[in-house]
Amino acid sequence: MSAEAFSSDESETGRKLFAAEWRFLSAASSLESRPPPDGGEIAFAGRANVGKSSLINALTNRNALARTSNTPGRTQELIFFTGAGPLTLIDMPGYGYAAAPKAKIAAWTGLIRAYLRGRTNLARVYVLVDGRHGLKTADAAVLDLLDEVAVSYEIVLTKADEVKPDALNTTIAAVTAAVRKRPAAYPDVLPTSARTGAGVADLRAAIARLLAEKQ
Repeated sequence: MSAEAFSSDESETGRKLFAAEWRFLSAASSLESRPPPDGGEIAFAGRANVGKSSLINALTNRNALARTSNTPGRTQELIFFTGAGPLTLIDMPGYGYAAAPKAKIAAWTGLIRAYLRGRTNLARVYVLVDGRHGLKTADAAVLDLLDEVAVSYEIVLTKADEVKPDALNTTIAAVTAAVRKRPAAYPDVLPTSARTGAGVADLRAAIARLLAEKQ
């Protein structure tokens, strides 16, 4: 379903990259509390309840590395995870939660904007979009921000197993057409399912390819 094709070497490199023992590194509620940049970083952004934590757990073969329930006190933090290799994963706060106070939304926006502008080792942001619904207004605002700060990003569709194949292909085509008009977007879209594991190997291979290109 993905427009991307990965070599067997990229797939194996991706498998090994995420076969390491991953662990929680730190949580940052301000720029000052971020861990120092070390190796490459990739970040995961997405609307609240899009399945971000579930996908991180599927990628790293861990059941509870990232918390899959809403936890008070964590929603405005950047969560850093590290493995044995030269890669750090960042779980960004979920956005688009209509009931969030304006002050919290402003705090999230300020933290994310500052992080994106100042993190020189950030290789890419993977923006997770619910495969059942496609791009929403809240997603567009985040893509605008990523374009503004010129940070490379790629769309990953979640919950692909809950969509019939024809409908999923229609969503992939629509999202691909939308992001190809954007200056900082990587043009391919990756459909995934944390529940079935579909597309997870492709996402690992995509990250392995990205790190190889950055060397």
